[in-house]
Amino acid sequence: MVLPLDGIRVLDLSMYLPGPLCSQILADFGAEVIKIEEPGGEWGRYLAPMLLAESARFYSVNRNKKSVAINLKSEEGKRVLKELVKSADVLIEQFRPGVLEKMGLGYDVLKGINPGLIHCAITGYGFTGPYRLVAGHDLNYLNLTGLTGLNGPGDRASLCAGQLADIAGGSLYSVIGILMALLARDKTSRGQFVDIAMADGALSLLCYTIGEWAGLGRLPARGENLLSGGYACYNVYETSDHRFVSLGAIESKFWEGFCQRVGKPEYIPWHFVEECQSAMVEDIRALMIEKTQAEWVDIFSDLDICFTPVLNLDEVAEHPQMKAREMMIKLDNFKNSGRDMYLTGIPVKLSETPGELKPVFPDIGQHTDAILTEAGYSQEQILQLREQKAIR
Repeated sequence: MVLPLDGIRVLDLSMYLPGPLCSQILADFGAEVIKIEEPGGEWGRYLAPMLLAESARFYSVNRNKKSVAINLKSEEGKRVLKELVKSADVLIEQFRPGVLEKMGLGYDVLKGINPGLIHCAITGYGFTGPYRLVAGHDLNYLNLTGLTGLNGPGDRASLCAGQLADIAGGSLYSVIGILMALLARDKTSRGQFVDIAMADGALSLLCYTIGEWAGLGRLPARGENLLSGGYACYNVYETSDHRFVSLGAIESKFWEGFCQRVGKPEYIPWHFVEECQSAMVEDIRALMIEKTQAEWVDIFSDLDICFTPVLNLDEVAEHPQMKAREMMIKLDNFKNSGRDMYLTGIPVKLSETPGELKPVFPDIGQHTDAILTEAGYSQEQILQLREQKAIR
């Protein structure tokens, strides 16, 4: 079966989450992803919790790749990377602005070697602006762009369990940028520099909330507006067994169905009446706490009103919808560790050229010899590079 990205070669110099997830998505759809690691391996291999000798998190974003271990601090290692760039379509990196330039491996140098190269740089704040050299992680980008300040109940801001800036702002926008650059190259024969800032991507996730700000004529308050917990029709409620259920009855037909079922028809006309929300929320909280999560699910099972239980990950893994969509992949007794490994599936479903999930994970430098041989190095040259500690 031909995959959409068959024949596309990606050099991935990134680590941890944003870049590796980006390249994993490309690999799932046929790209040959060569993971360029330092001789000790990328840092994401050692991020707790560990499963056998490597991070369990590493396996979640590094399937179906090859690994070449190069010491980019050595002149010999830099020459090896430049040689590999000649046959590459895409290079992904996650260094701060200026780091590769100081190493003599910046975009201006690499495009001189391969004018068709698409160089995707994932950084916290991008290559322009006063924060371009500032360190950060997912939390910092979410804080600075307003997401954290609007998340959680009214009394305090809350962290998000998913790494929104890293994944949506970094990984997914990088995939989009790379694919658009590949399409442009088909028309122009030229590569380009793709500047992805995780803070930019995080801010873009607030597009609807910024529209709300404009519409209200005042700043949205944490936990007080329609989509953040301030309205009875769109909220999360605790049940008697200390579990939770969610209601997303924005449309009037859903809200009417809910109110009728719980015996509160008087709430129907108050759907979007702002001054009524606090009282309705408290009343529905008192109602929901009277029954278990399972009981409420059963009560609403025949109504199509956007009502769902709040699930734990083990329940998600066994949910029939997730199984039907192959979105939670279970690897039994992973690598004979006595532990099961779960991977997220492929969220983009193409009818003619679907992605292919291969649960194969590279050891550090596993493919160094093969890739360098393909690049024209002799066995004697590879041995010499290894003796010089330029490769592993």
